[in-house]
Amino acid sequence: MSQNVADYNRQINKKINTEQIEQIVKAIIAGKYSWACVLLLRFSGHNPIDYIPYRTYIRLLKNNCLLGGSRQDQTAKKEVEMFNLKSSWIHF
Repeated sequence: MSQNVADYNRQINKKINTEQIEQIVKAIIAGKYSWACVLLLRFSGHNPIDYIPYRTYIRLLKNNCLLGGSRQDQTAKKEVEMFNLKSSWIHF
């Protein structure tokens, strides 16, 4: 029980910086509310997989990180590098 409280306190202390807030606001303005939720969870220190179904989360990542040509900032590149998604049905 005390470990759960410690984990919760650690997550509360995580601050979201201005650049991250801008990304969340841009997603909301673009009408990508699900992606804004993923960003909010990730930036606040939570694992989005704990709150969003796996298939939905992967689809959001593919649509917004891997195929999102409009986001050329460095944080998008870091997000793509962070997730190593390999397809098992494409063989070269």
